[in-house]
Amino acid sequence: MSEINKLLDGVSSTDIKVKYKSLKSLKIISEKSSQKLYSEIDFFIKLLKHKNNIFKWSAMDIISNLASVDSKNKISKIFKEFYGFLDSGNLVTAAHVVDNSWKLCNAKPKLCSKITNELLNVTKLPLPTKECRNILIGKAITSFSKYLDKVEAKDSKRIIDFVKKHKNNSRNATKIKAEKFLNKNL
Repeated sequence: MSEINKLLDGVSSTDIKVKYKSLKSLKIISEKSSQKLYSEIDFFIKLLKHKNNIFKWSAMDIISNLASVDSKNKISKIFKEFYGFLDSGNLVTAAHVVDNSWKLCNAKPKLCSKITNELLNVTKLPLPTKECRNILIGKAITSFSKYLDKVEAKDSKRIIDFVKKHKNNSRNATKIKAEKFLNKNL
């Protein structure tokens, strides 16, 4: 049995330490050697439906890391499901989507406009507090900064306008991200 198969089996272990250690190892493999793990992408797509959020979050991270080698276009097929997590009402779940969006855009430029539309709507997401929303806005700005060069002019303008609206955000960390973004891109 290969090391990857052992780790995949480990995710189903009854031992919680084995489960999480396996997930962590699979995430590292997806970051460093995504091609080695791509044949198992369906396993991670199924994990998006797991009742345990840590499994979902790990699946989101791993799938995003596999985007650069997604020769079968599987990520495009789950776009709606992946971005549907923005409406979960859970900051951490939505943050995983936003944090990974730049990877998807860089690997799948044809999805950039759709991704941008999703991220520009973070201000309207159902989140528990305004502070949660401000955290997500900051994460969107970070993601935009990592793929702005991949978008069409109309989307670039929309992104810059969005960031300008948040240069005086009540959350200092988000305000700083907006200022840095604008200093770099204007």
